[in-house]
Amino acid sequence: MSAGDVPTTPADPATAAARVTAGTVAVGTELPSLEIPVTRTLIVAGAMASRDFEPVHHDHLVAQERGSDDLFMNILTTNGLVGRFVTDWAGPAARLRGIDIRLGVPAYPGDTLAFSGRVVDVRDRVVTVAVRAANARGDHASGTVEVEVP
Repeated sequence: MSAGDVPTTPADPATAAARVTAGTVAVGTELPSLEIPVTRTLIVAGAMASRDFEPVHHDHLVAQERGSDDLFMNILTTNGLVGRFVTDWAGPAARLRGIDIRLGVPAYPGDTLAFSGRVVDVRDRVVTVAVRAANARGDHASGTVEVEVP
């Protein structure tokens, strides 16, 4: 391919995902999977950014005193990652309309969150995606995301 050629089909799924529109997505469409390593930095930074100063999200000793294996991710960070997962697929013109998730097992440092999703409804320009974020212990979060697409 020469420098002036433009590929008709993007090789990168993230580039292709920017083309999601109400006319090109159907019920049953599977989203590309996403894996995010859970680090202490991610957990603490997410808690601080969301102004969640509960010590179980930044002090492993307090978390252990309260019965947890280690410090763990808060729901606001999880919510942000779920939103990112869907908008990475839907593209930059998409707008989140709602996120409805429930937490399951904790996300600890050293875990990997594996995100998966499937389109379950398309009405006008609003796409509903069933999402799941799982780690080795099971489902960390599951629910639905509504996203408006062009």
